[in-house]
Amino acid sequence: MEKKLPETLAALMKPEEVHGRRVRLMFQDEARFGRMVRIRRCWAPSPKRPTVCNGYEREFVYVYGAVSPIEGEFDWMTCRQMNTERMTEFLAQVSAAHATEFMVMVVDGASSHVSKDLVVPENIRLLRLPPYAPELNPQEHVWDEVREKEFPNRVFNDLSSVIRQLEAGLPRLAANTQGLHSLTAWPWIISLNLNAT
Repeated sequence: MEKKLPETLAALMKPEEVHGRRVRLMFQDEARFGRMVRIRRCWAPSPKRPTVCNGYEREFVYVYGAVSPIEGEFDWMTCRQMNTERMTEFLAQVSAAHATEFMVMVVDGASSHVSKDLVVPENIRLLRLPPYAPELNPQEHVWDEVREKEFPNRVFNDLSSVIRQLEAGLPRLAANTQGLHSLTAWPWIISLNLNAT
């Protein structure tokens, strides 16, 4: 992927479609957050052992996310479903948020990303990752960061509490542009010159 990406990007960024707009590279993925606890390591004063409650409720909310590694910016949308309609809504939201730019959004092969019913805005082009290659998507690291910072060893009484935690934690993460850049701007991503004339 890394070696083929410059040629693939060039094919997606035809001058007659870019129209001189600034090009933004984004990496997109979905994640689910819910009431099932993810047990994490934690600290406790010696000689005590930490105790963590556990929950097994299978209730989830989904988050669509797209990180812009070079800018250190993060767009997201929470919803109760993950399907083509929600993906269309997310693309429209991102398109409006960056209306003056032309975006190349790297996505995985999820069915909602390849559906004939998916509506892709004029200023977005989708670039599919190879199958089974989540390690090429820095958005995966963003989800790890959210889980580590906002959800470690926590049991939620209801799904609305999970949503409230996301509504508090996602803006905190998005506000840290330097941290997002450091987390996601891998050398091969930084080396891409998308705005060369």
